[in-house]
Amino acid sequence: MTDQLPGAAPEYVPAPDGGPAPAPAPGHGIEPPRIAGEELTEAPALLAEHGAVVLSAYGDGTDGTDGTDGDTLTVAAARVLGARLRELYPQRLRTSRDGGPVHLHADSFDVRVDIGGVPSRRRHPDEDYVFVQCVRPAPAGGHSFVLDAGRFVDGLATADPELRSFLTGFDVDLYGAWAGLRGLPAAPSVGRHVEWTRTGRRVFRRTDGAAPLHRDPDGAYVAAMLERFTRAVHALEPALPRFRLDSGDVLVLDNYRCWHGRDGHSGERSVRILTVRSSEAR
Repeated sequence: MTDQLPGAAPEYVPAPDGGPAPAPAPGHGIEPPRIAGEELTEAPALLAEHGAVVLSAYGDGTDGTDGTDGDTLTVAAARVLGARLRELYPQRLRTSRDGGPVHLHADSFDVRVDIGGVPSRRRHPDEDYVFVQCVRPAPAGGHSFVLDAGRFVDGLATADPELRSFLTGFDVDLYGAWAGLRGLPAAPSVGRHVEWTRTGRRVFRRTDGAAPLHRDPDGAYVAAMLERFTRAVHALEPALPRFRLDSGDVLVLDNYRCWHGRDGHSGERSVRILTVRSSEAR
């Protein structure tokens, strides 16, 4: 769905007769409410309540578009966030063919470029909302799933207190595993997986780029806990509720609160992704 590298998590396969999906992990899975175009005024409240919504077939073509172009996605962001919309980053069109699964993650990256002598950002570590527009659904598979990361982390207080302590108490290099990529700053981006913003929002990070800080005396422990974190998250995926994005649908995510992924698929699938920062971002 985004830049996350595919791995080998168990893949969800819908029942042949279209029967119910597996039972969701208790209190963790989110089934985003669907909002029709004429009900868009309800989107902000539903997004705040659930952490994710789907704008069904957003864009009706009356403006000369088919509902799957970049202008439509930008307008959707403006209409959902309104005056809270602060910064938009370049849209990414992602096409995969016979793609593997994409594991649960939050969109997060730090890419800086020089455009005509002016330093500019193409991505930001604190993008707090994500808009995923389905341009072309896969012929088979490719179902999406969303996790309420806040409920998951809070549940670790009893399920795995050590992992929760690590996520809330240990600094990591958020993109250290991707060192050397052009545009990624040389200075480590240091943070914790779970932090608070100045406006009182909790940030729940989940990225394959996290690595121990250079010469961290706890480096071996951090590496082991990062692996433990990955295993714990992957174990949740098979039981999360699935939903399908059709052409023109836009999945809107609170990127601080939710992690998202998708199943593997056959054939070609294309999505357009827009990450933004609101006035409430870090």
